[in-house]
Amino acid sequence: MEFTLGILVDNEAGVLARVASLFSRRGYNIQSLAVGPTDDPGTSWITLRAEGGDGVRIQMQRQLDKLVEVVAVYHMAEGASVERELALIKVRTDGGRRAEVMQIAQTFRAAVIDVSPRSVVLETTGDSAKVNALIEVMRDFGVLEVARAGAVAMLRGPGVFRGDGEEAEGDRPQAQAH
Repeated sequence: MEFTLGILVDNEAGVLARVASLFSRRGYNIQSLAVGPTDDPGTSWITLRAEGGDGVRIQMQRQLDKLVEVVAVYHMAEGASVERELALIKVRTDGGRRAEVMQIAQTFRAAVIDVSPRSVVLETTGDSAKVNALIEVMRDFGVLEVARAGAVAMLRGPGVFRGDGEEAEGDRPQAQAH
């Protein structure tokens, strides 16, 4: 079983390393990790997917909350959040099968971003199941290479979350320190 956490952190050097080491020290493998600045240049948003049940998730949320640079930790529960992943897939197109590859890519709403005499590179975004399905279909043609970005997630609904964990309407206020 996997879980996804959204972690609002101070945008400082070394924060990502401290978050990742918390998981590795406890022997938990991170399945997906994406990080970037938020609309507030002083904070960054980490989307982290890891393997484990509710007990592991709760333990990791509590451990993360103890880090000084962590402003807030959110469980990105299925149905309560939207999650997307980006993937680049290089597919062999020898033997005149390029049109078929491109037709399937269109069905998956994947973009063709590079074409060479023997391959095409597809770009797709979606939930992990969609990305996995496209890769699986393309295996029949010959997947030469796959590069996947970590999933990014956001809670659904009109509200935004402040650094103190409270939901607020409208613009996100400045992050609150612990």
